[in-house]
Amino acid sequence: MLAGFTNMTFEFGARAIVEEATWHIQPNERIGLIGYNGTGKSTLLKLLVGEYLPSAGTVERSRGTSIGYLHQDLLSFDTNDSILEVALGAFERVRQLEVELEAVGKELEKTGDEDLLIKYTDMLHEMDTLDGYNIHHKTEEILQGLGFANADLGRPYKEFSGGWRMRVLLAKMILQAPDLLLLDEPTNHLDLPSIEWLEKYLTHYQGSVVIISHDKYFLNRMVTKIIELYQRRLHIYNGNYAFYETEKELRLDLAQRAYENQQDYIRQQERFIERFKAKASKAAAAQSAMKRLDKLDRLEDIGIERPSLRINFQVDKVPGKVLCELKHLSKSFGNNKIIENTSAEINRGDKIALIGANGKGKSTVLRIIAGVESFTGERRWGHNVDESFYAQHQLEALNINDTILDEMKNAGSQKTELELRTILGCFLFSGDDADKKIKVLSGGEKARVALAKTIISKANFLMLDEPTNHLDMHTVDLLIEALNKYEGSLILVSHDRYFISKVANKIWEIDDHQIKDFNGGYEEWVEWKERMKKKADEEKRIQNTEDRIQKGGGKSQASDTKGQKTEEKPKSQPAPVAQPQPVLAKQEPVNKEAKKELQKKQRLFKELEEKITTLTTQKNQLEASLASPDVFSDKNKFLAAEQSYKSTVENLKQASEEYEKVFESIIDLESQ
Repeated sequence: MLAGFTNMTFEFGARAIVEEATWHIQPNERIGLIGYNGTGKSTLLKLLVGEYLPSAGTVERSRGTSIGYLHQDLLSFDTNDSILEVALGAFERVRQLEVELEAVGKELEKTGDEDLLIKYTDMLHEMDTLDGYNIHHKTEEILQGLGFANADLGRPYKEFSGGWRMRVLLAKMILQAPDLLLLDEPTNHLDLPSIEWLEKYLTHYQGSVVIISHDKYFLNRMVTKIIELYQRRLHIYNGNYAFYETEKELRLDLAQRAYENQQDYIRQQERFIERFKAKASKAAAAQSAMKRLDKLDRLEDIGIERPSLRINFQVDKVPGKVLCELKHLSKSFGNNKIIENTSAEINRGDKIALIGANGKGKSTVLRIIAGVESFTGERRWGHNVDESFYAQHQLEALNINDTILDEMKNAGSQKTELELRTILGCFLFSGDDADKKIKVLSGGEKARVALAKTIISKANFLMLDEPTNHLDMHTVDLLIEALNKYEGSLILVSHDRYFISKVANKIWEIDDHQIKDFNGGYEEWVEWKERMKKKADEEKRIQNTEDRIQKGGGKSQASDTKGQKTEEKPKSQPAPVAQPQPVLAKQEPVNKEAKKELQKKQRLFKELEEKITTLTTQKNQLEASLASPDVFSDKNKFLAAEQSYKSTVENLKQASEEYEKVFESIIDLESQ
């Protein structure tokens, strides 16, 4: 066991966060820690690292176990050092050795002292044991995986925003490779490519990992155990998030049935007691029934505790077919080019997800559409479009000096105060909560206010920038349900792949400064991207093979002349005696068996060349047919053509591999 709790209870004042919790973290476990907002998930991590002490029970940590803890409070750290230097801080002993080795090396040059030489050798051995010569390469590789460009590595840490700083600290923690890694919402500041990189890295991580996350995709791919903090208890599920969802529903159903069965039994006993307690002949039986009820270990009603947020988007009027046209858009920040001469169109019914790595300009494009960002080009609204913009950074959209109710009044919905208070009640702001100032709200509360403002606008076109930030999984599910029922159109930016997959019917990818439109959902887009990547890799492989064929053609032709005793020379050549013997003359001593094998390989080589040429032509023809509207629009034709294409590509791959083997064997035989 690395760390854990035994019968641990923790209280904030009179409020119990967790009661009698027992949880032991074993080596090489990947655990997802989940629960509704405010239940105390982050508190559990702070208990594990010793920041808080339990009210009762014990918190255990194995001697020698190293723990890394990534959390939002780390952002208070600041320095003028470069981000590379900050991340290299993970290798304290190696950096110390580098300094010591340099000092001892200079001293050795002066004195040549034997004891100093032994010390120097020992330090070199320790450096080698710690793999100290590769720390710069490792650090650069991890920072690049988390989205940093090479040019950024030398920039001061203090120049970066909070999200990018968190990535640097995550890189440092990964490089420290602790036995137990505790990650509190690690994907909040990562774009999709960085999340995918982190998934791959943590999958092969040698230590144990505990992750607090609201990203269902991330948890499904990453964890093998779920710990849920629910009703002040820890509930353990041995599977990923999908397993947890199924298993929890089953457990709740069984518990509810047990509760209902017990209630039926209690009612039957109480009726028996009430009926017969006054009768002498049945008094003893009634007394026994009363004792049984007194001793009964009563089950609690396990009714699900969760926020009762009610989201219901409304649309006031129907827009025209085209909501927004973007023509020849360009936008740069200094030398940083975001988009260049790109065009796109948003139609009625579109629910678009903007995809792209951080820095590619997703939020910038959204702000351009919303009209709050300058640009060159043309943005034209369609007929009857009522738009509403949900901003990623809530302070951009909310006046911090307003009350929640004032903010709702200023949204221009023309609703009465009573109606607005009713709506705020749906968003968990009941009674006097509506009179709180915006500046005292938490991130999640501000997100709910902005969401409420978006809903009362009755807009038929929504622009949503990271709408799931600060929302727990249940609230995200409610938002998904509301957006699927929403009769208007929308465009959104989000790093939550589950959310995107459930809402979007079209993908806009910002790549190479262009908006690339994909008419399909997120999972279809991912499948298409993987198919295109495989196709590109296969084409590259085939091209390399064809290049080798062309280079090998001369050799095969030369080898066809083997065994000939004379070679016709052009008249312009000097006399043979003046020249060294050609290579072919050196091959005369080849024995008959070797010559026969060589000729056999040459014939096979020629057949494979012809086969590869035929298959390549066939592959190109099938690619053209797959792109044909006649084939593409007919499902059966398309499936047949796709199957033929896959078969041809596989045959081509096998022929290319065989060709390479035969080519190498010919070279070996020629060199004998």
